[in-house]
Amino acid sequence: MGCQGSKLMPCCWDSQFKAAVLEAPDIENEENNEVDNVPAFREFTLEQLKNATSGFAVENIVSEHGEKAPNVVYRGKLENHRRIAVKRFNRMAWPDSRQFLEEARSVGQLRNNRLANLLGCCCEGDERLLVAEYMPNETLAKHLFHCKAYNPRETQPMKWAMRLRVVLYLAQALEYCTNKGRALYHDLNAYRVLFDEDGNPRLSTFGLMKNSRDGKSYSTNLAFTPPEYLRTDRNLQMLTDSCLEGQFSDNDGTELVRLASRCLQYEPRERPNPKSLVAALTPLQKETEVPSHVLMGIPHSASFTPLSPVGQACSRGDLTAIHEILENLGYKDDEGVVNEETLNSKKKGDAAFRQKDFKEAIECYTQVNFGLVSYVEAANSFFVNSQFIDVGTMVSPTIFARRSLCYLINDMPQEALNDAMQAQVISPVWHIASYLQATALAALGMENESQTALKEGATLESKRSSVTGKK
Repeated sequence: MGCQGSKLMPCCWDSQFKAAVLEAPDIENEENNEVDNVPAFREFTLEQLKNATSGFAVENIVSEHGEKAPNVVYRGKLENHRRIAVKRFNRMAWPDSRQFLEEARSVGQLRNNRLANLLGCCCEGDERLLVAEYMPNETLAKHLFHCKAYNPRETQPMKWAMRLRVVLYLAQALEYCTNKGRALYHDLNAYRVLFDEDGNPRLSTFGLMKNSRDGKSYSTNLAFTPPEYLRTDRNLQMLTDSCLEGQFSDNDGTELVRLASRCLQYEPRERPNPKSLVAALTPLQKETEVPSHVLMGIPHSASFTPLSPVGQACSRGDLTAIHEILENLGYKDDEGVVNEETLNSKKKGDAAFRQKDFKEAIECYTQVNFGLVSYVEAANSFFVNSQFIDVGTMVSPTIFARRSLCYLINDMPQEALNDAMQAQVISPVWHIASYLQATALAALGMENESQTALKEGATLESKRSSVTGKK
């Protein structure tokens, strides 16, 4: 189950597979796993998704192969602070916009706790994008093939009990999809299984959409391990992850091989349907009372990373302490591009900020923004090169952070939140932007969202510190 290169799960299902000998009693899977806290499917504008991903910033890429992948996946955050995953297709993938929308809307009707549910899509010009729930704890491939057994700097090997849970949840996800008329899953592999904030495995809904590079041919990966290769104990040992030695009984191993062999039968009538798999896998489960995040050895969403001084200040809404931190922080390498007029406004704003004349600071920093817009418009009237737009509007995120604090001090939390979010658009991995969002959200009475932003800031700061420490 954890062996690299073996695929012991079926890649597609047909709801007509009803062989009586393989049929199982009905279980309450679908009812137990329905969700009611996921918004309805919607269509997004390209501008909304650009803002959510900080302009499709490289720092927000979560695809296993980064920018080199034909279809790149980004993490992002909507205006309501819901975290999302955005899949941006190759521009040739879906030339028929109507076909894309129909397919996306169909998949978008699915709602289940075993899925990373599809929240929406975007279809503008030749752009095709999908929006799904964001799963923060990596893929099954990452946890199986990049663990400490293979790389000492990576995560611990996944326990046998957790692997059993993964295949059960995966079977439940496929059962739900089959019952809803989506029996075919394209390219089922370890990269399609994601882990949510509680460490529970979920099946990506991106795999329910057809794969295409040219918009004409659509592929489904039907690769599998030959059933005859699973029929001897020796081959079973070769297929079993060496990290699992001593973690399971021979009976359990034999039963799982038997199930895998059935899933890989050539004749459809000889393969079990998802319902039968769920029934067969349920009694094999181990440590069922232990939460997934404990089995995975990952921090739980309810746990809290110890906050740094800036995190603590933002958590308690100590605006005086935040002011001192931002003043000492300075600008460092994030000056942005400014002309003489905007530079003077920036200097005046900084002076007012130091002197705690926050209304004057707001006015001066606002002039910096207006000055840059005017500068860019003038430049673009002479030059066609779009680089002037991309570079010319790069206002320092520190300016937005400082103005955000000024708004907070002047009891303008919504304006403060807008500036903190803009700072993150410019600098996606800057922890200060997330911390300021947390303070503004708390001032708006959005406590849950505030806690989420605090955790995000703490995570970004921790990653920043670890990277700095390695240099």
